Amino acid sequence: MAKILVTGGLGYIGSHTVVELVNAGFEPVIVDDLSNSHHQILDQLSKIIGFKPAFYQFDLCDENKLKEFAAAEPDLEGIIHFAAFKAVGESVNNPLKYYHNNLASLLNLLRQYSGKTLNFVFSSSCTVYGQPDELPVTENAAVKPAQSPYGNTKQIAEEILKDAVVSGDAKKVIALRYFNPVGAHESALIGELPIGVPQNLVPFITQTAIGKREKITVFGNDYDTRDGSCVRDYIHVVDLAKAHVAALKLMEGETFAGYDVFNLGTGNGNTVLEVINAFERATGVKLNYEIGPRRSGDVEKVWGDVTKSAKQLHWRAQIGLDTMMSSAWAWEQYLSENPI
Repeated sequence: MAKILVTGGLGYIGSHTVVELVNAGFEPVIVDDLSNSHHQILDQLSKIIGFKPAFYQFDLCDENKLKEFAAAEPDLEGIIHFAAFKAVGESVNNPLKYYHNNLASLLNLLRQYSGKTLNFVFSSSCTVYGQPDELPVTENAAVKPAQSPYGNTKQIAEEILKDAVVSGDAKKVIALRYFNPVGAHESALIGELPIGVPQNLVPFITQTAIGKREKITVFGNDYDTRDGSCVRDYIHVVDLAKAHVAALKLMEGETFAGYDVFNLGTGNGNTVLEVINAFERATGVKLNYEIGPRRSGDVEKVWGDVTKSAKQLHWRAQIGLDTMMSSAWAWEQYLSENPI
């Protein structure tokens, strides 16, 4: 089995990707500093995959620790790099923290494995598009000025990776531009686990439904959309995880070389109010929500063209919105009985 380093492998998308790597016959090796994740997820993963994957706890910004890890795991064949700070608001208030963490960790990985034939998958974001000029947005769309330091770290990271490929420091790199991952594993043993007040819509929905939050505020109902609320492309996290496996398999082939980017979404957009309605429909739970003023910095509508991913990655999202909501609710119910 090919060994794949999964940085941030105990986080939301990382943990689901570990499961899909095992399902596809890869051997994941996890590195996570637990700054935005929990050690207990390692036990949850072992319940799903049947064994406890190799785990190393350290900060990738620590070059010496990374060198020690590389010596302990000399036979890696690929890297999936998730590890990064990701709270948009915090990045605005503390930009240097984000630039240091998100970029130094990437640079250290590239330096450590410079010139080696490791397949590299990077966790990027649709935030690089801003408010696109045309919808659905394709990979050829202009990269707009970032609306936050977090978003800027994704743009800069993509530029670093492209330059690393040109220089020969990296051989094969794919950047995956996520839209809005939601939902949880069908076992309800892993899912999105925000620390503090959720920054994303769906965990705020589930926490409101279970009684942790009083109500949901829908930020604006006067946008140029079907019902006035913002539109996003929501994708189930398991579909997203499977795309990382597809990216590794594409790079294993002789036809792929260099650097490429792919959109990961469903190809469809849903409004905030449609997501709330889907949750109520899928679970039978009524939500307490109110309409509030627009939120500064919110993009009105964005969803992805996923034609390229379908043709070249041979991947397409399969799971619908109702299942996204019911799986997220099952995870929230599990957490209420089994706190992590």
